Amino acid sequence: MLKVRTYPLGPIQTNCYIIKDGEGQCLIVDPGEEGSRIIEEIVKMNGKPLAILLTHAHFDHIGAVDQVRDHFSIPVYIHREEQYWLMNPDLNGSSRYPGLPLISNKAADHFLQEGQLKIGPFQFEARHTPGHSPGSVSFIFEDAHFAIVGDTLFKQSIGRTDLTGGDTNTLLNSIEGKLMSLPNDFIIYPGHGPSTTVGDERESNPFLK
Repeated sequence: MLKVRTYPLGPIQTNCYIIKDGEGQCLIVDPGEEGSRIIEEIVKMNGKPLAILLTHAHFDHIGAVDQVRDHFSIPVYIHREEQYWLMNPDLNGSSRYPGLPLISNKAADHFLQEGQLKIGPFQFEARHTPGHSPGSVSFIFEDAHFAIVGDTLFKQSIGRTDLTGGDTNTLLNSIEGKLMSLPNDFIIYPGHGPSTTVGDERESNPFLK
């Protein structure tokens, strides 16, 4: 049985997720800020991190990548279309906001492609869901009936499309084709805000009517 823990981090309260199995092995998704807190939480739960997965490379999702990666000596996975965003503050958006630190990480270790992935005991699917950003990816855990979708879909909202590489029609096609095709009871864990379900969004999300 997988357990998903949610940690809203940093000034934008970006959701970092830790997915843990019964043996303590875990995946870290979007360590956006507060790297020391993420490390502390994993140590507290006796977690054994295997990898960092990135839904996309906007600054608020990648701010603690190197701190967490280096502490646990684990690889980072990102979609190839955003491989340079990790290192480039203009692409990841951190240069747009005076007063916030410029984010520049080391290169990713692996590039995500659509299809099934296996990392240790974790088996899941990566689905390319561009629109919010060109390399946005959603992680589908079919057996556990949940998906981590980054800033593609929110509770009664969708991701913004006015940043580099964003496109509204592409985003809506990604949601319809890659997320709304999931069963109604699938839990959706977004990049910000509370979780929801596919059925609730199909029924009440005003952007999907």
